[in-house]
Amino acid sequence: MDTLLIIEDEALFGNEVKRHYQRSGWHVVLAPTLREAEHLVLRSRITPLVVLSDMNLPDGNGLDLLEKARGLGEMGEWVFLTGYGEPADAERAQRLRAVDFLQKPADFKNLDLVIAGAARSARAQRRLKEQASSERQRFSPQAFVGQSPAAQRVRELLSRLCDLPLSSIMIAGETGTGKGLVARILHYSGQRSDGPFVEVNCAALPKDLLESELFGHEQGAFTGAKAPHRGLMEQADGGSLFLDEISEMGAGLQAKLLTAIEGRKMRRLGGEREITADIQVFAASNTDLAKAVSDGRFRADLYHRLSVFELTLPALRERPQDIEDLVEVLLAEFNTKAKKRVRVVPPDIMVRLEAYDWPGNVRQLRNVIERCILLSDGETFPEEWLQLGPSSEAGASRTRTAMPEGDWIHLPLDGSMALEDMDRHIIKTALERHGYNVMATARALGTTRETLRYRIQKYALGKN
Repeated sequence: MDTLLIIEDEALFGNEVKRHYQRSGWHVVLAPTLREAEHLVLRSRITPLVVLSDMNLPDGNGLDLLEKARGLGEMGEWVFLTGYGEPADAERAQRLRAVDFLQKPADFKNLDLVIAGAARSARAQRRLKEQASSERQRFSPQAFVGQSPAAQRVRELLSRLCDLPLSSIMIAGETGTGKGLVARILHYSGQRSDGPFVEVNCAALPKDLLESELFGHEQGAFTGAKAPHRGLMEQADGGSLFLDEISEMGAGLQAKLLTAIEGRKMRRLGGEREITADIQVFAASNTDLAKAVSDGRFRADLYHRLSVFELTLPALRERPQDIEDLVEVLLAEFNTKAKKRVRVVPPDIMVRLEAYDWPGNVRQLRNVIERCILLSDGETFPEEWLQLGPSSEAGASRTRTAMPEGDWIHLPLDGSMALEDMDRHIIKTALERHGYNVMATARALGTTRETLRYRIQKYALGKN
């Protein structure tokens, strides 16, 4: 049940309003003084959806309590009643985002409309806050999965970048490497997490429509513009704008975007009024923008403006030791979504997944895992639905090579070393040469991690 807090020192009027809204289904709390209301809001931590407050109370001004509540991040909507209006109070109430400022006596018909509107607004704000909190938990730097040095380096950079008020960040990398994920991590773990996150794929929209989507338009700006439209930059005010595939943006729009980012101002198409937009920009491209600049296909000034910091994401083939961790995360996700119970990935399937080149990177791996989970019949991961492309053969050939060319182990064949000692010596040497990375060592020796771990335990070869 939603809570309505009434702050009113006139007992007769306060109780009348309380009974009226109790009959309408509200849980109503009545506070006759500002001190009692402050205890309820700031100390008892009740979370009223709407606050209906007298402006001038015997022990202070209701706006003072609203200012304290806003300072603590309280999101409820406030409606003020006053026997006499002061312009300064009305301006302050507007600045503190109060819903309305009504003169006493207020008839219930009008008050009901105002309270209903305030409740709708407060519910929407509450949903957005809960969503932002959920996204903050979901999109932390740890969401970039993997234990490889490359993945750890990305997480370290993300942790540092999230604490910095950078105006723009360029995210580079092949398609499917996680540029969209990284943009969300930077936003939801950054200083603008309470603001909106707005995304646009510059390659998915025709060039003439992209300008209208970014900057908005006024009614009648072009044929079909029957109503004003807030552009994506305007919608992202106070938050982040993610421009994916920015290399597909036309030269004319690049110039207009640069001006808007530099001045934090823009005009809608067909409009004369300048609109302010305080945004952080994340731009992504799977092409080499520096080369595009040298070829004259992308503006150098926009490239340098967007590249306050450039973060390049590694391809999945450069970090195959992360595939097991990624598969584990994706199994859990798609088991939950599809109500499946796949638990076991046979070692030979994992070897194939680790050997494959993954031209589509993590996105392709994600699609493969989703398909296999959806078509599975039991607890074992089904091999028949892998449907990996031809590049898997090239990857498999790498696993069959025990050591790079010239990387040898010399063993005596004169009987001075037993077969088991040879086995121990080979594994120990391979572990040392690969920094005790089990996955890399298993790949070099052409075996599975399970087999290698058994031998490590058998020969007590753990890193000291």
